[in-house]
Amino acid sequence: MAQSVPDHGRACIHRMAGPVHWGHMPSRSRPHWLPRLLTGLLLLVGVLAGLVYALTDHPKPVQAADLTCPASAPTLKAGQAVKVLNWNVQYLAGRGYVFFYDTLAGDGPDTRPSAESVARTLDEVVGVIREENPDLILLQEVDRDSDRTGNADQLQLIQAALGGAYPCAATTYYHRATFVPHPKIMGRVGLSLSTLSRYRLDSATRYALPRICGDPVTVAFNFKRAVLGVTLPVQGGERLTAYSTHMDAFAQGCDTMRRQVAAVQTLLDGTARPWVMGGDFNLLATRAAYDRLRPREQAYFNPNTELAPLLDRFETFPSRAQVDSGDPAFITHYPNDPQVGKPDRTIDYFVYSPGLTRRGERVRQDDPKISDHYALVTTVQLP
Repeated sequence: MAQSVPDHGRACIHRMAGPVHWGHMPSRSRPHWLPRLLTGLLLLVGVLAGLVYALTDHPKPVQAADLTCPASAPTLKAGQAVKVLNWNVQYLAGRGYVFFYDTLAGDGPDTRPSAESVARTLDEVVGVIREENPDLILLQEVDRDSDRTGNADQLQLIQAALGGAYPCAATTYYHRATFVPHPKIMGRVGLSLSTLSRYRLDSATRYALPRICGDPVTVAFNFKRAVLGVTLPVQGGERLTAYSTHMDAFAQGCDTMRRQVAAVQTLLDGTARPWVMGGDFNLLATRAAYDRLRPREQAYFNPNTELAPLLDRFETFPSRAQVDSGDPAFITHYPNDPQVGKPDRTIDYFVYSPGLTRRGERVRQDDPKISDHYALVTTVQLP
């Protein structure tokens, strides 16, 4: 015969057999590691963000650029003709290379030029400047303290080699980082816009351009494109402003180029005349120029150029008509990509303020090439 279970025994069984409520477990059973892990991750993210910030440059939207100009430098005079040379000198790397960025896939075999190439190209660039004898020199892609070119200041090297003929200089970085963790770079970068002048400069200003789109880390280490503006006092007339720029490339998939062109147009519209601008705009002028490229090279550009508003608003050299003509004399770029193998596009220009008189202009197409860009030369007449 079964014996009954005493009341206190049934109560015990009921308590043991009832549902287990984990929320009422003793506090010692909670997963204490989770908040610690989250705190550690936040600290790691903070450290990495601080490191990225410390390694990269943070220019203001508008700021003073570096300027050196002795008081003894001569001053322009009203009515004077001013010869201007504009040139992307490809950080004096020279010819014979296919750098990793020279191909659309980013798989060019070369990462940096030899010291011998840089020295030879320095001599060639200086030789062109001496031969042309310009009053004002607008240079893009001038390395200053970059590992790939031996951490030299190429602006100082050019200025010194010219023997004091250009006593005034202005410069600003547009790609600068203590260390770029790109597998083809892995080092210090310092790339600048630089302007040399025979005549007195009384100001130099850096104007930031809109940045290329991308994730925050990539954008931080990427180019920070800009316009370098200098002003030259003119005896008996209004001062002359000269601008130099190097706009983005490889910006497909976002509206960076449109925004950069709009920023340049706003700057020029707000500048007192006279002014002249030179630069590597990395944009075609017309649909005809686009159609002349092979499909492989067309991938760099939009068929309807973002440069159109600037071309509609101001006179340029080369002009739309000159580019449309297909005349090789107006081509400014000779790609390093061996699959192209010839000069094939116009992406460098002068832009002129309304009413500014021009006395001649041309593209200087040196053979063999000195840079992957040809120099442009113009002469303007001051009011």
